[in-house]
Amino acid sequence: MMTTRRQLLTAALAAGVAVPLVGAGTPPARLTLPAPTGPFRLGTVALHLVGDRELMVNVWYPARDTGRHPLAPWLEAAPLRALLASAGLDADVAGPRTAGHQGAPVLPGGRRPVVVFSHGSGGHRSETTIVVQELVSHGYVVVTVDHPHDSYGEFPDGRLVVPDDDVSTTPWTHAEDVRFVLDRLEELAAGRNPDAERRPLPAGLAAALDMGRIGMFGWSKGATAAALMMNADRRVRAGLSLDGPMQSQPPIADLYRPFMLMTAEFTRTAEDSGVAEAWPHLRRWRLEVHAEGGLHGAYCDHQWLIPQLAAITGMSDEDLAGWIGTLDPGRAVRIQQAYPLAFFDLHLRGQRQRLLEGPSPAFPEIQF
Repeated sequence: MMTTRRQLLTAALAAGVAVPLVGAGTPPARLTLPAPTGPFRLGTVALHLVGDRELMVNVWYPARDTGRHPLAPWLEAAPLRALLASAGLDADVAGPRTAGHQGAPVLPGGRRPVVVFSHGSGGHRSETTIVVQELVSHGYVVVTVDHPHDSYGEFPDGRLVVPDDDVSTTPWTHAEDVRFVLDRLEELAAGRNPDAERRPLPAGLAAALDMGRIGMFGWSKGATAAALMMNADRRVRAGLSLDGPMQSQPPIADLYRPFMLMTAEFTRTAEDSGVAEAWPHLRRWRLEVHAEGGLHGAYCDHQWLIPQLAAITGMSDEDLAGWIGTLDPGRAVRIQQAYPLAFFDLHLRGQRQRLLEGPSPAFPEIQF
């Protein structure tokens, strides 16, 4: 079921982007992302990491002196074209620009908590950019990971990466990738450059990582990987699932660190989602919140981008609801910005979060 939903979301994105807003020769319309709400400007840098597997990550961080540094794209042109070609369509809409300034120097302020993101099946490391940017704007370092054979991406030499159905990529594979990434981040925090090409790093980056305060979140398959990662590696102190089916072989074992589930219709209604079976294995702080009316993409960028594509293509309201459910995209953004930040502020910074203590009148869509 997870693969089917992912294919539907990909097809929706591709279908919208493929239809021109105006006639040939006119610049394409550009999709947009909402601005983060925190006080800090954002920097980002891509790293090429090579070990048993070869993968790309982005490190996001609070930045200074951003004016001379261009904004990073949500997804590079070649992977975006490949994403659309997988549905047999041509692109005629420009992807969003993020709020992250490429290579900008790091804002001084000591070592900051580090949060790692793992994407869904057949996805990419940018699919929760709204959540990522919100965390960084409030002082976190966030590392987003592309998983080889299960993602759309591009290596520094121009090689294109696309999902490969002939290669088995399980949630455990994602978890092993994250363990490798944490090892490289420890090298980075110690002053070494883990990038395979030894490209220059943003000034101050090594001093910004607090490897004693690490969290992880994921969407869909990546959310399952977050729980498995915590089973396998005690460096991760807190885990967050964005509508992840808690299924794996071997299965999730008892977990004695904080874990939060943000569920939508996908994992609440599917008989084989594994959420009910995983719940008893969360043996310390645990919480499930549910966004009423939200489908599987409610907690990632799809919920915000697909309505823009619907407006471009003339999609009917009924068809749009089939893609995003009845959860208003603007409200979904506020949920994406508020609840992950509250979770990590509680468990990585030790700051009480009333938002996580019960239903809030500010978020009537959220059920505990």
